[in-house]
Amino acid sequence: MKAAAAATGRPLVGNRRARFQYNLLETFEAGIELQGCEVKSLRAGQANLQDSYAMIQGGQAWLLNLHISPYPQGNRQNPEPTRSRRLLLHKREINRLAGQVAQRGFTLVPLSIYLRGRHVKVELALARGRVTYDKKQLLKERDLRRDADRQLRGRGA
Repeated sequence: MKAAAAATGRPLVGNRRARFQYNLLETFEAGIELQGCEVKSLRAGQANLQDSYAMIQGGQAWLLNLHISPYPQGNRQNPEPTRSRRLLLHKREINRLAGQVAQRGFTLVPLSIYLRGRHVKVELALARGRVTYDKKQLLKERDLRRDADRQLRGRGA
């Protein structure tokens, strides 16, 4: 049963707030370089993507501010919880993302961390920040849709 769930790529950790705060233009899948017991902590869901972001520096992609709690059964060599972690992308992907982030003012936001087989993957999005009135408009549209669905269900019952 575990193998079936791992093959589907079920999310271990998600960042729902990012979908509200940013306009997501394009998504990417990247591997992540982890140490020691970090994978066990991730499998237990002991991570937080809320304030994390990715950046391109020195020709490599890095994930910053991802908090992975120390594994309780780990030893004293548990890595620091908020250390920078390298993302595994092809060189051409890194160059393309670096150009878009630098020229157009986009940012790289992690959306979720999941398992693909036995590998841990990060779903990244190329995103632009939403303005306050865009957020209000989104909430208004969501409420209108919800009200319309309620009325349709009320008549059909």
